[in-house]
Amino acid sequence: MAQSAQLNASILKKVAMALSGIFLITFLALHVSLNFISIISEDVFNEASHFMGYNPLIQYVMQPVLAFGVIFHFVMGFVLTAQNSAARPIAYAKYNGAANASWSSRNMIISGLVILAFLGLHFYDFWFPEVTYKYIAGTAPDATRYYGELVHKFHDPIRTGLYCVAFVLLGFHLWHGFASSLQSVGMHNKYSRFLSKVGYWFAVVVPGLFIIIALFHHFNN
Repeated sequence: MAQSAQLNASILKKVAMALSGIFLITFLALHVSLNFISIISEDVFNEASHFMGYNPLIQYVMQPVLAFGVIFHFVMGFVLTAQNSAARPIAYAKYNGAANASWSSRNMIISGLVILAFLGLHFYDFWFPEVTYKYIAGTAPDATRYYGELVHKFHDPIRTGLYCVAFVLLGFHLWHGFASSLQSVGMHNKYSRFLSKVGYWFAVVVPGLFIIIALFHHFNN
């Protein structure tokens, strides 16, 4: 009974981890879509950013949900990693990781930690200044400021390079994480191969677009 309960708890943790991952994948798609607008039209980007920055539903409902989803996903990642390590206390005498799993699947915790560090930088660059602007300084709304603030962050080549490295690691994380999330929620059907391919494309295209955005604003402004 104890083993059965432990197994069920482990499965529930993996499903919860997968669902939080799918939620964050959806957010990434929306986020890269908004940011890519900055390449196409400064005015449209400002309008869209201003709408999201002052929309009560987004600010007071979706933003806290997103913050919870990020924290939950990383905490569950650490919990499951510790759980898997505890289940195999004795290391294999001979283990060829590359022959059994991809680099991305063997190093999810590493890519996850890099992404977590990147989120800290991202909050420092955008979220904290936004909170200061609106709630601490109480500055009057300016619907034309967002494009300039975005471009300013990519003037520094070191910061731009850090962003690009983080996006590459994000791609590796998604390469395994997307397919793993679908598998954990039970999507084993005739569409599983197609969904896996969609996941691989997502892991390449979305981080690639983020890199293009960063490099575009670094070299063109």
